Amino acid sequence: MPDPISADSVSALMPALRGVLREAADLALPFFRQGDHTSARVWSKAGGSPVTEADVAVDTFLKIRLSELVPQAAWLSEETADDHARIGRDLVWIVDPIDGTRAFLSGHPDWSIAVALLSAGEPLIGFVHAPICGKAYEAVRGQGATCNGQPIRVSAQAELPGARVTGPKPMFDRLERGVSRTGAQPDFTMIERIPSLALRLARVAEGAIDLGLITANARDWDLAGADLVLREAGGSVRDREGRMPVYNRPEPVHGELVAVTDALRAQALSAWQTGG
Repeated sequence: MPDPISADSVSALMPALRGVLREAADLALPFFRQGDHTSARVWSKAGGSPVTEADVAVDTFLKIRLSELVPQAAWLSEETADDHARIGRDLVWIVDPIDGTRAFLSGHPDWSIAVALLSAGEPLIGFVHAPICGKAYEAVRGQGATCNGQPIRVSAQAELPGARVTGPKPMFDRLERGVSRTGAQPDFTMIERIPSLALRLARVAEGAIDLGLITANARDWDLAGADLVLREAGGSVRDREGRMPVYNRPEPVHGELVAVTDALRAQALSAWQTGG
C-alpha cells in the first residue's frame, strides 16, 4: 500500500516536528530535578504504575500540536484513553509523553519523549528526544537516522561473544546460556539497564550498545519511534521467532523482544532460543 502522505509532505513536516518536541521538553523540564525527587504531583494509574503532572501536560500539548500538523492521523498514547477508531487508519500518531516516568520522578537522566507517525501500519517518522542527555534522535523511513542532526549507525561488532548488552538479568542469563551451549565464552559486557525503553533502542542505533533486551508487556508507545530510528541505523527489534513488531493492533502489547544490529541478529536469536 502506498504511503497516504507524500515524501514532500514528510520533509515539510520535519522542522515543525522538531520544534514541537523541543517545546514538549520545555514543558517537562521545570518538573525534573536531577538526583532528586520531581517537583511534579505524582499518582498511580490502574495497575500501579506512576504518572506525573508532567506526563499529562506533555501528552495534552502533543495531542493538540501533532493533531494540528496531521489532522487526519488517529492517536494512541500512554496517557490518553484508547480510542479503537484508530484501528485500520492509514495514519496514526503513537506517543509516550515521558518514557521512563520512574526515572523522571526519581531524578535519573535517562528518560525521553518518544513519538512515531505510523503510515500503512509501519513507522514512517520516529523521534526519541532525551533532553537531559542532550540527545535528539530522529528517522524518516528510507532516509537514515540521526542524532542531533548527525548520521548514526549501529556498532560494527560482528560476534556475539564480547558484545555490550543491556536489559533485565533473566534475559541476559538466558542469552549467556545460549552462547555457552555452543562452546563459546559469552564474555558479555553488561551495561546498566536504561530506564527509558525508547532510549535503550536509540543507544543500540547509535552504536553505544550492541544488544538491548526487552521484557514482555512493552507497548507500542515504548517502541515505535525508537524502532524506526534503529531500523534506519542498521538494526531492528525482533521477537524470539525473528518477527518484527506489528503496531496499532487492538491490544498494543508485545512479548519479549530484542533490539539488535543486523550483523548480530542471527547469532542473538539462536542464542536466545537455545538458552531456554
